[in-house]
Amino acid sequence: MSGAAAAQAAHDREARRRARRSRRYRWDVRYSPYAFIAPFFLFFAAFGLFPLLYTGWASLHRVELSAPGDMQWAGLHNYVRLLDDDLFWNALRNTFTLGVLSTVPQLLMALGLAHLLHQRMRGASFFRVALLTPYATSVAAASLVFVLLFGRDYGMINWALGAAGIAPVDWQSGTWTSQLAVSSIVIWRWTGYNALIYLAAMQAIPKDLYESAALDGASAWRQFRHVTVPSLRPTLLFTVVVSTIGATQLFGEPLLFGGAAGQKGGAAHQFQTLGLYLYEQGWFNFHLGRASAVAWAMFLILLVIAAVAALVGRRLRADR
Repeated sequence: MSGAAAAQAAHDREARRRARRSRRYRWDVRYSPYAFIAPFFLFFAAFGLFPLLYTGWASLHRVELSAPGDMQWAGLHNYVRLLDDDLFWNALRNTFTLGVLSTVPQLLMALGLAHLLHQRMRGASFFRVALLTPYATSVAAASLVFVLLFGRDYGMINWALGAAGIAPVDWQSGTWTSQLAVSSIVIWRWTGYNALIYLAAMQAIPKDLYESAALDGASAWRQFRHVTVPSLRPTLLFTVVVSTIGATQLFGEPLLFGGAAGQKGGAAHQFQTLGLYLYEQGWFNFHLGRASAVAWAMFLILLVIAAVAALVGRRLRADR
């Protein structure tokens, strides 16, 4: 082989090598992002999408937890039965009242705490970390502590009421008393978390707005009402939606507060939520089909909440 032929062959090999490298580079740029996000979608399909679809399929069948493979087609029977079940409507009412009792005070307190921490004060970093302590506490530990606090015979709350001349309260037996006790657990755990969200949003508000308001003679309260709160509307909407979703899925706090029969939400189901009702139907009564119907009813409720939040968010953006 002549020198020219050898040089041409070497040139061709180099050209092919560059072409392969260029092809690999294009593939890397085009497909690498999909490879990086593929694990999320795989896990979501395995632990999110498949259980959701399987639960929907099971809700259309008569199926017991003792024999989950034995399914008998029932159509919408489980959903129709829910509409005629007084316990389902009771759980829905309890979920709503617990959501209101826990969400409204929680967010108002969080807004006030965030406003205080937004001011210049000593030890601000310490207080910000302290606000996250309840959130970092497990549901079991927090609920058991509150069970002791609200104990009928030896609870600290009744001891304080007795010191004030008020008769002891059986917190677990009454409807409103039990719901107030369960709501207090939720308020204690999530107030600090929402306060830090509000604080982060407050720190993003331009200081020029406050300076302009001060020049116009606005007091600190007027600045809070007319500058801080309107600027926080998207954040307020976000926390309201997230808290509402959390209230709809409320499970651990009432379960542990109820003790041995926590799945009933009290002897008269006075604080049984939708989550507890689902748990009772599926894991105590072994009616897996009915429990699946409850799960999908909760899912539809969450979709309604998300749709309302989207409409409100669109209105807020249009008013800017």
